[in-house]
Amino acid sequence: MAIALLFLVFAVLLVIGVPVAFALAAAALATLLYLDLPSVVLVQQVSAGTGSASLIAIPLFIFAGEIMMRGGISERLIALAASLVGRMRGGLGQVSILSSLFFGGVSGSAIADVSAVGGTMIPQMVKRGYDRDFAVNVSITAALVALLVPPSHNLILFSAAAAGGLSIADLFAAGIVPALMMTATLMTTGYLVARRRGYGVELFPGWRAVLLRLVAALPGLGLVTLIFVGIRAGIFTAVESAAIAVVYALLVTIVLYRQLRLKEFLETVVHAARSTGVILFVIATAAVFGWLLAYLQVPAAAVEFLQSIAHSKYAVLLMIVVMLLLLGTFMDLAPMILICTPIFLPVARAYGIDPIHFGLVLVLTGGLGLVTPPVGSVLFIGTAIGKISVGQAMRSIWPFWLAGLGVLLVVAFFPQLSLWLPALLRG
Repeated sequence: MAIALLFLVFAVLLVIGVPVAFALAAAALATLLYLDLPSVVLVQQVSAGTGSASLIAIPLFIFAGEIMMRGGISERLIALAASLVGRMRGGLGQVSILSSLFFGGVSGSAIADVSAVGGTMIPQMVKRGYDRDFAVNVSITAALVALLVPPSHNLILFSAAAAGGLSIADLFAAGIVPALMMTATLMTTGYLVARRRGYGVELFPGWRAVLLRLVAALPGLGLVTLIFVGIRAGIFTAVESAAIAVVYALLVTIVLYRQLRLKEFLETVVHAARSTGVILFVIATAAVFGWLLAYLQVPAAAVEFLQSIAHSKYAVLLMIVVMLLLLGTFMDLAPMILICTPIFLPVARAYGIDPIHFGLVLVLTGGLGLVTPPVGSVLFIGTAIGKISVGQAMRSIWPFWLAGLGVLLVVAFFPQLSLWLPALLRG
């Protein structure tokens, strides 16, 4: 009854439109009262939920990404991508996808990616004669790449939510190959759709222009190298790298690019603080929800249930993916990671699934939910930028969504694709 009450209250509150953080807290409080446990447990676990030192990296990376976005790096990354892939069929769509790979390595956030790259590319594509639904669908699905490349906030969150913690350096390394696969698959899909719709290509600016744009974009791309190499080599921790990223971003945008004025800086601080507050509030309230799951032995029950109906780890993994895809349609990625990790990670470990591999599968599966109604935050941002309805986008998004699903299934059932690079770098 306690388990049913916990999930029922949470589901009902989500359905009627209560914000996720408040729904988590209310469901936990109702269950605590039902179990006759002291309500002070709610306060204790909320406080403990934000007590992990590794979580400090999230607001710092958010701040660094906001600085780079408003300081001119997004325009330079888009210009570089345009010179590299603009001459392919559906050139501006290809530019949007490759720019998302570049910018994801700066922001680590799908929402920041679609806001920065989509905010620039969607109006340009519409102006050049591309259909609005194509411009939106390319941009929102390309933003999923940001979930997999360093400094992905969600991989850091998964590391904090995993029992005992996991190596952030290994998670960052594990996401690189799937990110490249997702980029290549979406570019191929974009090419096929553009060819069917008869979209044109962009003029090649010449190798000299490519070189100049590469030089202009290198300081921004250097942030990715600084973060990844620094953590992987053990020079600094994830939190230290996040702090260094903020200083680096300020130096690049103020001293080198000279585009971050006082007004933009103040807007950056406000926006980063607002984003951080939302994320940390969800983390705090999800902590008490997770504590109750452990108290009620939900992970053990999940392991026992799945063992009773499946004996292959791949069958279990497929069932978990299906459940996560369904959950992702009405739950944002951050609370989904915080709630599902303590339930499904013990199941994955019981079946011999590597936790690093499972983390990539969880984040990528939840990422598909970000472009799926009714609670797809990336979908809503993209459609707002493109000035079309969600229904219009959904009618033609299926080639891109299926491409993302295909990459997910390949990554899920061929774990060596995500695990060989961390093993290589450790070796």
